[in-house]
Amino acid sequence: MKNEDTAAEKRNHGYNCAQAVVCTYCEQFGIDEKTAFRLSEGMGSGLGCTLGTCGALNAAAMVLSLTTSTGCLEQPNSKGKTYPIMRDLTQKFFAETGALRCRDIKGIETGKVLCECEECVRIACRLIDSYRNQKAE
Repeated sequence: MKNEDTAAEKRNHGYNCAQAVVCTYCEQFGIDEKTAFRLSEGMGSGLGCTLGTCGALNAAAMVLSLTTSTGCLEQPNSKGKTYPIMRDLTQKFFAETGALRCRDIKGIETGKVLCECEECVRIACRLIDSYRNQKAE
């Protein structure tokens, strides 16, 4: 099963958008799913239902940071590598969804839904997988 299908299934079983994305990658990164579920819970619906930045996008940033951060606590030195990837991720997510904020994606003010939540989750996973595949080449 593709990661995007796994994430969509999790989303359809009650995980919020952020949880669906983060928890899809737990096994691949050796992370406890219950902990990841708890850590990402507050990011759903644009950070705790504030309709801010899409939770699926925030989750994608968290997952991709696992691939770029050195995790060096003594000398945090990998932000210069991580931040450009986050900018690229954000641009690509915007290109596919038409917005970054949950309120805009859901069309709260305009009445025009740009992208359904399940599709945002799928897009986030496709972007993660695309980056990880590029890195592996």
